[in-house]
Order: sequence, then structure tokens, then C-alpha cells
Amino acid sequence: MHLVHDPAAPAAEPISFADFLKVDVRAGTIREAARFPQARNPSYILMIDFGPTLGVRKSAAQITERYSPEDLVGRRVLAVVNFPPRQLGPIRSEVLVLGLADAQGAIVLAAPEREVPNGARLA
Repeated sequence: MHLVHDPAAPAAEPISFADFLKVDVRAGTIREAARFPQARNPSYILMIDFGPTLGVRKSAAQITERYSPEDLVGRRVLAVVNFPPRQLGPIRSEVLVLGLADAQGAIVLAAPEREVPNGARLA
């Protein structure tokens, strides 16, 4: 889901702090990554471990320009875990992995700078 690539684009419409708090962003570790050949755009299917409470969740991510499946296994990521699941062809994507577009428009994964437990919530 690439919405804004232009760093000079205006800020999104303001939201309340209460609305921001509804978005549940958690840290997780990618346990499996595989190519998703049925996707409309080049993508991977990721299995991400969010710890004992949330467990392992599936996501489809369009991050093939900067990462190989082998590069992804063991990598820490941030993801929204409380959006409704989306059916993407044959898979049900349960979380939205977060990333930012680089100067070429390829997605770079958002990740914690230091070690945090799987399932840690964005504070």
C-alpha cells in the first residue's frame, strides 16, 4: 500500500490524539518470508512473530525492490495489528507492515532502533 512517496507532499488531514491511540503498532520478528506469485504487484508473504499474546500473524508486503526473502528472516519490523484482515488473492493479510519510500520510491521497512520484545507497542 504505497500512498505517499513525495517527501514534499503536504501533511495528512489532522486527527485527534484519541484517534491516534486507536492505531495499535507493534514490534515483531519476521520468522518466514516467501515470494507471493499470485499478487498483482511483486510481493512477499511474511509470517511475523508478535510474541505470546498476539502470536504469529501473516502479512503481504510489497518490499521486493530492497529485500530478498533471505534478508527478511529474523528482521525486526513495526506493523499495525488492529486493522481488519484483508483478502489478497489466496491469502488473508492480518497486519500492515510499515515502511517508508526511499528516494527511488522503493519501500524501506520501519523498525525499532534497539532490541524490544516481540509485541512491544509503539509508545
